Amino acid sequence: MGEAKNLDNTSGSSKKVLLVKYFIPALLVLWCARIWHFYSNPFSLLFSNSTVGVSEIQTDPNYCNPIGLIGDSPCEFETINVVNQDISSELHRLVQTPFFRYYKLNLHKQCPFWPNNYLCNREDCSVEVMDEAEVPEELKKKLGAIDFSPAGLGLQPFKKCEFTEKDFCVLEDESSQDGVYVNLIRNPERFTGYTGAPAHKIWQAIYEENCFAPIRLISDGNDHISPMTNALVDSTKEEDETCLEKRVFYRLMSGLHASISVHICDEYFNQTTGQWGSNFECFHERVGKHADRIENIYFNYAILLRALNKMSIYLQRYDFCSGNPGEDASIKEILNRILKLSKSSPPTFDEKALFSDSASMILKEEFKDHFRNVTRIMDCVGCEKCRLWGKIQTTGLGTALKVLFSYDDYKFGARGNPNILQRSEIVALINTFNRFAESISSIQRFRKMYFEKKDEIYHL
Repeated sequence: MGEAKNLDNTSGSSKKVLLVKYFIPALLVLWCARIWHFYSNPFSLLFSNSTVGVSEIQTDPNYCNPIGLIGDSPCEFETINVVNQDISSELHRLVQTPFFRYYKLNLHKQCPFWPNNYLCNREDCSVEVMDEAEVPEELKKKLGAIDFSPAGLGLQPFKKCEFTEKDFCVLEDESSQDGVYVNLIRNPERFTGYTGAPAHKIWQAIYEENCFAPIRLISDGNDHISPMTNALVDSTKEEDETCLEKRVFYRLMSGLHASISVHICDEYFNQTTGQWGSNFECFHERVGKHADRIENIYFNYAILLRALNKMSIYLQRYDFCSGNPGEDASIKEILNRILKLSKSSPPTFDEKALFSDSASMILKEEFKDHFRNVTRIMDCVGCEKCRLWGKIQTTGLGTALKVLFSYDDYKFGARGNPNILQRSEIVALINTFNRFAESISSIQRFRKMYFEKKDEIYHL
């Protein structure tokens, strides 16, 4: 009996040894592998081809569907969605017209902030230049130029001729002979392969122009810089301590960045298949899972819509002389429909809430200086096509700010100066508004994809 008992004890001890030595470590390895698989592919559980039915897969019902008021705006997200359903198609038609699709710029301006700028040599980075003979003579006379001629190196004071006190962006000599004509329809904003350290450096420099605000920045690895509200800083406390003007600047930059990311992911080049198409993984990582980035896209849209409303009479009276009376009439018809739709929405932004006292006038000048620098940083982008659209959209936003903060309403009335804005500013504003309208539409498509193809999403 005693011997048998000792045998049993020996057997039990051996089992414990085997359990500790082999079985538990094996379980730990399997558990760690599962955790690593989930973190390396966060939708692996959500979209895995398991025995769980599609209806049983857990999804976020509010994915890419923000509700309530847009931050720092009296407008609701749903209002923007409703307006954009009708206005986006009209904007698409408008930017197809010669007046809004032809642009002139110098593609070879030297970066004013750092030497040895990286240049993207990929075919998708290059811009297709027009033959000057394709441009109608009447339109050629009006066609504004963005002159990228070198203005020296380093962060130095702007030359007086580069902008007026009313401008939020740098608009150089429109009579420059160094520019080339570009058809924007033939050079769409989409994936070019320009990414990594060069792109990160550009966005880092842009966000650092917000240095007059106490917002610390981090990168998420996708060339998108974010305030550290999700890490070491309480977001509510930080927002309370940051004045409206400073938040608006950051929201504009973040919204522009997020919108560009949406376009890249919506027209993504699959290097394996050689085909263009929507890339859900790209969208989710860069924009979809970041509620603040989506909100800032809507915020930019609200700013642009408000500017369009303020200058509606001015645009209705503007001379869109392109040498073709039929096309000019078509522009007027489309534009009038856009303005009618834009006026049907409730107020989307209250510009009078910013720079409202004498103390904030200094801040207003700082705001202008920083935004002008952002437009100049676009000259450091090593991808021609990215530079083209970056310059257009920063100019478009700068024009919206100029309309909202540099002039009273009556300046854009029936008796206002018809030369307040250059043609290049109007073209940039409308094309920028169209890009944000397409971003809103793309977000809705990606949301639909999230629900309809959740079991296939990683096989797209």
